[in-house]
Amino acid sequence: MADRSSAGGVSVMRLILVPSVISLAITLIRLTGELQHWPTALFNPEPGGAGSIIGITWLAPIFGIYFAMKLAGAGEGPADGGRAVRLAIFGLVLMFGGFVALFPKFSFPGKEALGLLLIVAAIAFQYAAWPKLFKTLIAYAYAARIPVAILMYFAIRGNWGTHYDVVPPNFPSDMSFWPKYFLIGFLPQMVGWIAFTIITGSLFGSITAGIAHRRKPSTNAANA
Repeated sequence: MADRSSAGGVSVMRLILVPSVISLAITLIRLTGELQHWPTALFNPEPGGAGSIIGITWLAPIFGIYFAMKLAGAGEGPADGGRAVRLAIFGLVLMFGGFVALFPKFSFPGKEALGLLLIVAAIAFQYAAWPKLFKTLIAYAYAARIPVAILMYFAIRGNWGTHYDVVPPNFPSDMSFWPKYFLIGFLPQMVGWIAFTIITGSLFGSITAGIAHRRKPSTNAANA
């Protein structure tokens, strides 16, 4: 599937620049909406902020498609499009298993190590499938999530009452700042959401690139 005819590689930093700025802008809008108590359907301030329409979670598959099409168009697609899709699906399953293993309600020896191992393996498979898309997605993931991790530091310090600092039910109320920040801020943003961005971006991007590749020969034949 890969077309190596392009003379130069696509710059990852240039490719992620606008998506990163968009992600930062949405993060700041989300924070403002929660602080100003705007409609919760748009700005959910509950722990985790699940289902909030305004947020950067939805951008992972969208930008995955964008990055994949840009790379494929520049001749930097995967060596095997079908394999890229299969490994993205496999990665999704591994990531889900890792998240389940880390879920607080489950308790068994070595569950943290198992959960992290599954998540790391899920990420590694995406590099094997499409290295350039992987590099682009991981760069974008950190560009999008590092500002959130910084924001959460101040939100937790100041008890802002947003989803960036509100703890889940049954979370220990006497936990000191640094363990609390590590568990609900740093670890989710720098591990969990990085994995989510890479894997969902790889899945949607690989599927879209594969469909575009399948349609291209028929288009060329029609124009012949």
